[in-house]
Amino acid sequence: MKWERQAMLPLHTRTTRLPGVAGLLLFLLLATYTHADSMPSFIKSPEDQIGISGGVASFVCQAVGEPKPRITWMKKGKKVSSQRFEVIEFDDGSGSVLRIQPLRTHRDEAIYECTATNSVGEINTSAKLTVLEGEQASSNSGKEKLPQS
Repeated sequence: MKWERQAMLPLHTRTTRLPGVAGLLLFLLLATYTHADSMPSFIKSPEDQIGISGGVASFVCQAVGEPKPRITWMKKGKKVSSQRFEVIEFDDGSGSVLRIQPLRTHRDEAIYECTATNSVGEINTSAKLTVLEGEQASSNSGKEKLPQS
């Protein structure tokens, strides 16, 4: 079989260009969809609160990172668990709200800790909840702002 140089040139050109185009496409695909892993970072941290016995307290915690961090809530070193504690997760999974209702004066007063965890690491932040009886709330008026339920 006899090959002509002219017929071989386009074939040679095509085979050398395809890997370059495929490589470029692969590079663009990876650059678009690959993110470097990163530690979680809080974009919203819970704030200290004063609540009234029988009322409601809500703490918000939101974090970013790659992969997306998982948020957990702790009270006195233990994961929160009670019918009066509700954890409401954000639709996008980036955070949650810890809602406590009804508040109990001595039982619920504590430091509440929000932990954001992913495969790269873990970070923590916390907030203090103070719960006042009704008469304490009246004598407190004007001193500190109480949350509205």
